[in-house]
Amino acid sequence: MTYQEVRENARKKLAPACRVCRECNGVACRGEIPGAGGKGTGRSFIRNCSCLADIRIAMNTLYENKGQDPSVELFGRTFRYPIFAAPIGAINTNYPDALNDESYSRALINGTIAAGCAAFTGDGVKDCYFTDPLIPLKEAGGIGVPTIKPWELDNVLQRVRWAEEAGAMALAMDIDAAGLIILINAGKPVYPKGLAEMKAIIGSTKLPFVIKGVMTLEGARLALDAGAYGIVVSNHGGRVLEDAAAPYEILPQIRQLVGDRMKIFVDGGIRTGADVFKAIALGADAVLVGRPYVTAAYGGEAEGVRLYTEKLGSELRDAMLMSGCATLRDITPAKIYR
Repeated sequence: MTYQEVRENARKKLAPACRVCRECNGVACRGEIPGAGGKGTGRSFIRNCSCLADIRIAMNTLYENKGQDPSVELFGRTFRYPIFAAPIGAINTNYPDALNDESYSRALINGTIAAGCAAFTGDGVKDCYFTDPLIPLKEAGGIGVPTIKPWELDNVLQRVRWAEEAGAMALAMDIDAAGLIILINAGKPVYPKGLAEMKAIIGSTKLPFVIKGVMTLEGARLALDAGAYGIVVSNHGGRVLEDAAAPYEILPQIRQLVGDRMKIFVDGGIRTGADVFKAIALGADAVLVGRPYVTAAYGGEAEGVRLYTEKLGSELRDAMLMSGCATLRDITPAKIYR
């Protein structure tokens, strides 16, 4: 199977929910929620992609080549690439029923592991949207990051226990889901979280805890004070606030604020290995990728996910080769033009 065949298969299986556009940039699907689009006019989703497109890589081939090592150490493990699948839960709310939460997560988990990476799994209004992905996660030795919606505290703590029982290597909460229209319409309340509640949640487990959806310096400082292992600088793929800034506009300032005291992930519009390179140069330790993994899983299940992950990794190596970077530490702001 080739990646082009994966895309062709996905185009058939995902219709009409996703067109599998040549460039996944939010233009064709703007406002399509449920579906793959961004909220309202889709400006936030589109801005994520355009911000990355406006960044250029500083090409340099006058250096002593020592090879390229794009590996990264996170959660006490070494991953081949700084690339993780983003959490998408309640899969059939937005996409056709060729896959469900368990089979989608199995493709995601097994495919990313085969490529030397890992996946974040999702959550939703039904408990099974969180627990079904834990089945393939446990089968895979816990290599994955279950991601909890910002429910009321007792519900969150129950999910923490379920994830621990499955042997998860880490946990996350997509705090930005507090504005997710699908949950609001379903009558399942989600809430912003203050410092005291986040401390209680993070303190309830020994697992590394990542807070997804941090988009301000104030939020990054609160996550640090709460004891988070890391944050994801993310506007939820442009699905919760039509006029949100792009993550790449605040990422450098957040890195400057937290330094090396906390891991920083970023997501939103990352489609190629060059995009991964740009995100690292702006201050990220690693990236999350969402919608393209839906295409990969629907088009080729675990094999499609592996192919897409390795495509990103190969493109990242190419960008490192053409810019004089031997390791991720060499990918600094000096390697890009903004």
